[in-house]
Amino acid sequence: MSTPPPPSQPPSGGFGAPQDPPPGGFGAPPPVPPAPPAPPQQPPTQPAYGYPQTAPGYGYPQQPGTPPPFGPPTTPMQAPPPPAAGGNNDKRNQLMIVGAALLAIVLIVGGGLWYVSGDGGSGNKRDTSADGAPGAGPGGDKPQGVPGSEKAPANPKSKVLFNQPSPQPAEVVGVMGSWLTDSTYVKTDVAKVVGYNLVDGGKKWELPFPGELCGATRHVSGGKTAVLFKPALPTAENKYPRCSEVGVIDLETGKLAWSGNAKSANGGDRPVDYYEVTLSGQTVAAAGVSGGGAAWNLADGKALWTPKVDGEGCRDTGYAGGEALAVIRKCGQSPNYTLYAQVLDPATGAPTASYKLSPGIDYAGIVSTKPLIVAADVGKTAKNATGVSDLFVVDPKGELKTRISLASGNFAGKCAATEVEKCSGMLVGNGKLYLPSYEHQGADSGGGRTNELLSFDLETGKQTTDRADAGERYTIFPLRMDGSNIIAYKEPPYDKGGQIVSIDGKTMKETLLMENPADKATQRVETAFSPEYSEYRYHNGKLFISRTNVRKPSSDRGDPEYLFVSFTAS
Repeated sequence: MSTPPPPSQPPSGGFGAPQDPPPGGFGAPPPVPPAPPAPPQQPPTQPAYGYPQTAPGYGYPQQPGTPPPFGPPTTPMQAPPPPAAGGNNDKRNQLMIVGAALLAIVLIVGGGLWYVSGDGGSGNKRDTSADGAPGAGPGGDKPQGVPGSEKAPANPKSKVLFNQPSPQPAEVVGVMGSWLTDSTYVKTDVAKVVGYNLVDGGKKWELPFPGELCGATRHVSGGKTAVLFKPALPTAENKYPRCSEVGVIDLETGKLAWSGNAKSANGGDRPVDYYEVTLSGQTVAAAGVSGGGAAWNLADGKALWTPKVDGEGCRDTGYAGGEALAVIRKCGQSPNYTLYAQVLDPATGAPTASYKLSPGIDYAGIVSTKPLIVAADVGKTAKNATGVSDLFVVDPKGELKTRISLASGNFAGKCAATEVEKCSGMLVGNGKLYLPSYEHQGADSGGGRTNELLSFDLETGKQTTDRADAGERYTIFPLRMDGSNIIAYKEPPYDKGGQIVSIDGKTMKETLLMENPADKATQRVETAFSPEYSEYRYHNGKLFISRTNVRKPSSDRGDPEYLFVSFTAS
């Protein structure tokens, strides 16, 4: 089989610069060979709510190229890699702020080490969020006054904890993935993942990989998470190694529990390229660039299932994890695609519920798996480059419960063009969908921008009266649920530090948990991270903000470049 063309070159701009458009331009779907439905496993244990979602490709480099059609999974276990040897102007420019409000990556929930009992007394453990928050929030249920664990400190004024200098590779390298537990902050780096202690940022462990990291899930189960990586570093002969390997990491020990890949049915021994990876309960699921996928057991890497091939040209385009495992399945050929959003049994890949989307929808994302909420740009009516015009709330039987329209362009939720689990700025809890308004002119005569956190009722699809103001010259976006409270970040104006607030799910009253230093040097470091290309993790008075792409600066701009910055409440 011929080798697919090398992926598009990453942008030559600074950190966080968007990637070059894939063949066909941004939003153009990668070639999709037929792939099949998938069987699932026991439901996961974590809240998919609030993807801090990393954004659509926001910071997650896509894998261009045309991989071979997917086939039955033969997932040989591989031995882990050998051990390691040893400015922001006012509002950081109004354009930047616009991106901020969209919150791309902020909602990434998927790491952490707190657990609570699973649904129905099954004894299954719920996953926690990437920032260490327990995943037992109210989810799609109505508000229950569930107390949160985050408490306001005596003094919310924070100080810098530890800033990690950024690596400076010649080309853009993806470093997506970060997790915050009770004792460790875990961050991907160039061909390695590193664990830092929360006392002074000292290195606890370092896990090397044979190639660059090319994907990561925000979800965590049993203290473990999953990543995608390349089997080798780029060389003159092979400048673009494929993203073919899946690995599971223990976040406390820094050990690689297992790694493996799956072979294409038609590609001989050539491993399939992966586009996204997710985690639900004891199942790790990865999707291929051209459709298809595979699933493994979290504990030992045993192959569980691959999508079934059928005569309809159907393929799994991507999976979403958390409290349940879901998939977007595409059937047919362009321009007559039919899309299905399905909830899967994680152990077998068999659909337990299936919802057929309206004709004319070519791509869809998943905002939440429990309840199942599907996002799509219907009739290309999405405004403000959000990539989503409508949300479809689906009940456990696969029937449409309600439809939420975001086509007005007044809301800042955003979804990737082709990736399934890359919607950002939307958080589910208390029977509602929370999302920020698109930023707008504030009351300040100085021309400051601002926005609000709003919500929609998941039963009726109607906007509620909920409203939490960001405040003049601040923009707000949600990070995750904390019981029935919402944890949110406020991006600051040029003369202030960022804030973390807890918002009461019933009254929308805001409680200040953290306010970062406003001195010029610290403020410039904090606001050098754009929400659309960064990951935000807050837990127990600690805030970490990290990049998802790194490269050598094109010029000496004077300001230091950091892989991540962190703050701790005084």
